[in-house]
Amino acid sequence: MEVLSCSSVPNINVLFLRSNCAGKTLNPSFVNLSGLRKREILCVRIKARRRFSQPKVLCSSYGGYVVDGEGSSVSISESGGESATKVQIPGLPDESNGESSAQISSCFWEWKPKLSVHYEKAGTEYVNSPPVLFLPGFGVGSFHYEKQLKDLGRDYRVWAIDFLGQGMSLPVEDPTSSSKEGNESNGQDSSWGFGDETEPWASELVYSIDLWQDQVRYFIEQVIGEPVYIVGNSLGGFVALYFAACNPELVKGVTLLNATPFWGFFPNPIRSPRLAKIFPWSGKFPLPDSVRKLTKFVWQKISDPESIGDILRQVYADHTTNVDNVFCRIVETTQHPAAAASFASIMFAPQGKLSFWEALSRCHTNSVPVCLIYGKEDPWVKPVWGLQVKRRMPEAPYYEISPAGHCPHDEVPEVVNFLLRGWIKNLETEGSVALPLVGEPDSIGDGNVVKDLEFAREGSKKSVSVRLYGSTSSVLERITSLFKTATVKA
Repeated sequence: MEVLSCSSVPNINVLFLRSNCAGKTLNPSFVNLSGLRKREILCVRIKARRRFSQPKVLCSSYGGYVVDGEGSSVSISESGGESATKVQIPGLPDESNGESSAQISSCFWEWKPKLSVHYEKAGTEYVNSPPVLFLPGFGVGSFHYEKQLKDLGRDYRVWAIDFLGQGMSLPVEDPTSSSKEGNESNGQDSSWGFGDETEPWASELVYSIDLWQDQVRYFIEQVIGEPVYIVGNSLGGFVALYFAACNPELVKGVTLLNATPFWGFFPNPIRSPRLAKIFPWSGKFPLPDSVRKLTKFVWQKISDPESIGDILRQVYADHTTNVDNVFCRIVETTQHPAAAASFASIMFAPQGKLSFWEALSRCHTNSVPVCLIYGKEDPWVKPVWGLQVKRRMPEAPYYEISPAGHCPHDEVPEVVNFLLRGWIKNLETEGSVALPLVGEPDSIGDGNVVKDLEFAREGSKKSVSVRLYGSTSSVLERITSLFKTATVKA
């Protein structure tokens, strides 16, 4: 194991560029953007040893969030006065008022030759505090947990990693080469992975859920060095559960944030060897000719800043959420020369050796503590999926936040951080500290608890509703109700 670099203040060269990625502008004053225009953006090139230096896009004029201003957004309510029914929780650390947040360090860990993993850490000076590891969703990276690292890093040792093939964990060299002289990568001279011969170091490389599970295991063993609380959003939730099922001795507990219950479109060769033979390519390099053409077409569509903005509109329920950094970091990743081929490898990679539900069953058998935190307005992983997890693991606390979408940790970080702190304290004290929103330790009860959680954000009071589901019967009733509602709408 080798930590290539680790710093909180990178050496940068600042360049002013004009780019199409500013086609959508997120205004810091949270103004809805119905009229979008190109603006000048600030690009920063980070120097890091032994890795590809890619431009970081800092969109300083991108505000609140890309919305159409037609009243379709779901907003967090602003409190007009004090209410005895509201539960007051801390806001994020406000540095403008002198509150200190945890300092984030950006590091690189060389797992294998040519495969360097980017990660961020905070609070590691608190050597006796519990360790927490965050796993990102598809298409994002450790930057998506900045609000957790700055806040929870004041109490815990916190890490967030970029999965290989995503974020800043893209390869430092082209995994393929061209065998045709004078025809570099079949004309794709600006893109990596489109050559017709695989480099030796990438001969077995495929960006699959099994690779990410291994990546997490070695990261915990070699970098953190002890069992952790592991938190995952969307794809990261699946990987977290999968990892815990395979390595229960390295996990103190798992928190699922709108975890996707499925991943991969193609059969696993170990689980379904005959079926897998039907599909001749399984995400390894080089890409077949037909896949190259398809990748080039699809990538051109989905990597466009307009498309990225459309996706953010879908997954964030509160359109006043400032996603400037998220938007710009996603755009930054798409500019890496390995991004397109890495995307193709991910999309064509086989399914994992375990399904989501098999992983959940193993965690239940091994008594791995699980906490469920889901945004109610998620258009992709709807609440019914989280409730099904609750039904199969009735002892797991299930918190449903509204309004909140697919990424509650970024949309309502105050609430998610509050719930995470409470859940970890409950486990660390072996139940002597009650779970959040529960009156007595270790007793959720037969019914559901509904509370309005109020917190300060940028000078005003905000509140969201949080429902804690109790018994299995109440969960079953809720699942039945959701299915009936969906049937009526259909």
